[in-house]
Amino acid sequence: MDWVARMNEAINYIEEHITEDIAYSEVAKVACCSTYHFQRMFSFITEVPVSEYIRRRRLTLAAFELQNSQEKVIDLALKYGYDSPEAFTRAFQQLHGTTPTAARSVGTQLKAYPRLSFQISIKGVVAMDYRIEEVGSFTIIGQKEHVSHKDSYQVIPQLWVEVQGKGLFETLLSIRNESNKISGILGVCASGQWGKNDGFDYYMAIASDQEVPDGLVKIVIPAATWAVFESTGAPQNIQESWKRLYTDWLPVSSYDLANLPAIESYLPPEENKNELWIPVVKKQ
Repeated sequence: MDWVARMNEAINYIEEHITEDIAYSEVAKVACCSTYHFQRMFSFITEVPVSEYIRRRRLTLAAFELQNSQEKVIDLALKYGYDSPEAFTRAFQQLHGTTPTAARSVGTQLKAYPRLSFQISIKGVVAMDYRIEEVGSFTIIGQKEHVSHKDSYQVIPQLWVEVQGKGLFETLLSIRNESNKISGILGVCASGQWGKNDGFDYYMAIASDQEVPDGLVKIVIPAATWAVFESTGAPQNIQESWKRLYTDWLPVSSYDLANLPAIESYLPPEENKNELWIPVVKKQ
């Protein structure tokens, strides 16, 4: 099953369980990737978080039922995951601009968000430079933080701000391995077993086989094949590499995502570039 088909199967799973408590880890299993990759992939491709997609779909279906049935508001609130009619009414009004009761009236304007469908779209001829690297097992040392998927976009940039001026970068650079292919200060996203976790460990780290300084931890990255994408300019530009990985490269490449940590490599400012290292495996 190819990448596009797997994403459509994930949408099918969401739609079939739309009135249930949907675990992102279960959806990610259907897509055959980690929860970390699935949530980032979904957001980059659709430009809306998966949580917002589910919310919009539930409130769209609730509006249909209000107009075409005699279901009580309290019953629909519980059906679509709200603890009370008041919470349901607030969410409904925020999306539709009217109350559930008013939605029953003929002529009331409502919003309908259709189910998603993924397909390959030929958008242009802008090249995406990449290279494939084979790297043996290596060790990284760094500061570890556990991050929830839903908060990662806000939390991770704040983590980098917080460690500035606290000596972490200087400590990491003092123990780095000069010979390692993956150099620079690293942001390492370790997401666990095929989407079983709703959060992931994030390391601000360096490749090193030296003694671990106090307060830091180490993990071993096994030998793997890596797809490497360069990002020029400011560190935040690496987000565009993430987006194009999911939208442009992965759907048409001969590789799948491997179940290993992804690495953002932040190189010295004078190089004017950073690198995104994504572990991959050949498609079967």
